[in-house]
Amino acid sequence: MSQKLEQDKARILRKLFFIGVGNLLCALAFNGFFIPSQLLSGGVGGIALMLRYLLDIPTGITVFLINVPIFIIGAKMVDREFIIYAFISMVAFSTLLTATEGFGRYFVIEDVILGSVFGGVMNGVGMGLMFKNRLCQGGLDIIATIIKKKFNLNISTGLMILNTTIISLSSILFGISSAMYTIISMYVGYQVVDKVQMGLNVRKNVFIISDRSEELSSEILTRLHRGVTLLEGTGAYTKQGKKVIYCIVNSNEVVKLKALVDRIDPTAFLTINDVVEVRGSGFVNEGI
Repeated sequence: MSQKLEQDKARILRKLFFIGVGNLLCALAFNGFFIPSQLLSGGVGGIALMLRYLLDIPTGITVFLINVPIFIIGAKMVDREFIIYAFISMVAFSTLLTATEGFGRYFVIEDVILGSVFGGVMNGVGMGLMFKNRLCQGGLDIIATIIKKKFNLNISTGLMILNTTIISLSSILFGISSAMYTIISMYVGYQVVDKVQMGLNVRKNVFIISDRSEELSSEILTRLHRGVTLLEGTGAYTKQGKKVIYCIVNSNEVVKLKALVDRIDPTAFLTINDVVEVRGSGFVNEGI
């Protein structure tokens, strides 16, 4: 029981740590890059930026006020733990947006493209750290979750529709150029989010068709220390049965694997593909 409490405590502290770090990076992206370059963003943050440009309302206050009714509705329809951490994250984001409001004065970037790219990178790292630890800032993530429950619409599709609406409205209010720079920033941000979530050492799944599959699988087991699954395969043209090797390796092991295959069976058919996530023996689950 004591061990479980320690694990729960460590998990909570880890989540709170990444709520702080992730939201700090997002707040610095807003105040250091987006606002000085008159850029927007997706989600509630994007709406808050529009209101700031139009009415000069502080972004942190607007983010909080817009999120309050969303959380009131979401509290009845979304998982309790998810909504609690999302609320803490939203309060942290609002507070940090206010606390770092003058950051742009010390970090002046006059090039809008640089602002959109580096702002997207910083925002993407912050969001990626939170997503990797199953956290969010509330806002449209909660709305998208509610839409999924009500209308069985994929969350990513719901977010895309909502963000497209925000960007379309911004192009009407602030011009097409501002919207296009914002799209660049969002694209960069989403790419970084994926990299942070998956990590730099992307896993690869490998299929090998060879007449020497037994020898190859033995070498992979002993030299790369990777598990191997042998699948039954039949050639459509030759009608001959063969063993198909399937395994998962780290990206830095691909060169060793290819050298091993070339040495044992240079005529082997080999395919290598990226893998989004791997769980199980030999691979550490980096999420929470």
